[in-house]
Amino acid sequence: MASTVSRPSRVAKLPPRERILDAAEELFQSEGIRRVGVQAIAEKAATTKMAIYRHFETKDALVAEWLRIVAADYQAAFDRVEAEHPGRPREQILGLARFIAEGLPAISHRGCPFINSLAELPDRSHPARQVIEEHKARQTRRLLGMCAEAGLRDPEQATAEITFVLEGAQVSTQNGSVDQVPDRLMRIVEAIVDRHGSASGASAVG
Repeated sequence: MASTVSRPSRVAKLPPRERILDAAEELFQSEGIRRVGVQAIAEKAATTKMAIYRHFETKDALVAEWLRIVAADYQAAFDRVEAEHPGRPREQILGLARFIAEGLPAISHRGCPFINSLAELPDRSHPARQVIEEHKARQTRRLLGMCAEAGLRDPEQATAEITFVLEGAQVSTQNGSVDQVPDRLMRIVEAIVDRHGSASGASAVG
């Protein structure tokens, strides 16, 4: 799943490190990682290149930290749906899909930071790409856990199908190829969960 989180901008008088991260997020999202230089980030953050390098050893380290924050927002979404639907894994899965669906409008004009960043980071040893891959693996494990707890007959297959749908919905929203994506997304995910049913043949607990 790719990111749909849009964190609110912080006020200008916050510490330099926070201003740098805010400026980097805005510029990386709107212009891409490669096109944005450290000087542009410094100007946007009302600081200096020297200050940026005091907080982040390299631009790559800054990119990785930005994506780490975005990934943490997504992990928080898992925490929220688990807290909102304790002991109800089916509702947790649908809650996660709803979280993605509600964030799709931002994708339509900004794009997904994970998808956009992967396109610019072909080197798998790049620290920012490693952040994305670790986040995706952790996300898949958590979704698999939900599917297993819901008693789905083939939790791995269900996890794969739901992941394909969630990520595909974000790409389709970004390129405008499909209409009514949020509603279609919710219907498809619910159908996947219901189709897999439970190991005992009953519907997953909800």
